[in-house]
Amino acid sequence: MQTWLEIDEFCKLVHLDKQSIEALIQKGELKSREEEGVTFVEASAGTHSVVPVGPTYSKEGTPLIGTDFVEKTIGTILGLHEKVLDAKDETLEALKSENRFLKEALFSMQELYDEDRKTIETLTEQLRYAQEEVEFLKRKYKLMWNHAVENYKKES
Repeated sequence: MQTWLEIDEFCKLVHLDKQSIEALIQKGELKSREEEGVTFVEASAGTHSVVPVGPTYSKEGTPLIGTDFVEKTIGTILGLHEKVLDAKDETLEALKSENRFLKEALFSMQELYDEDRKTIETLTEQLRYAQEEVEFLKRKYKLMWNHAVENYKKES
């Protein structure tokens, strides 16, 4: 399995500076590729170049961590890193889905609001018309009663 890491991530992982890693790439000890101006380093094969093969001993003669342990640790870290990236992708997809749902709900609410506004305008127009008709009937009623009162006064 090949795992490609950006050169900066690989530097952090192996605790070396970028110049040292670039020197190893130039010597051919590390596999690398470049995409869109970003340099990627093949992590699993690169551990042999960075971590010495075979048992390593301190100045006192005690054995240090072996390459198998380092390789397994790096493999575990890379596996966890990929799981985190997958989880991030799933989270982004869930957020996009939720965003689409909210957008559709917003459009639906806007349509309902527009329909309600039209209904309110219609009802307001009908109310204004009804009020005008009531005022007209009041004036007609008043004129009719005034006319009736005048006719009654003339007869008496």
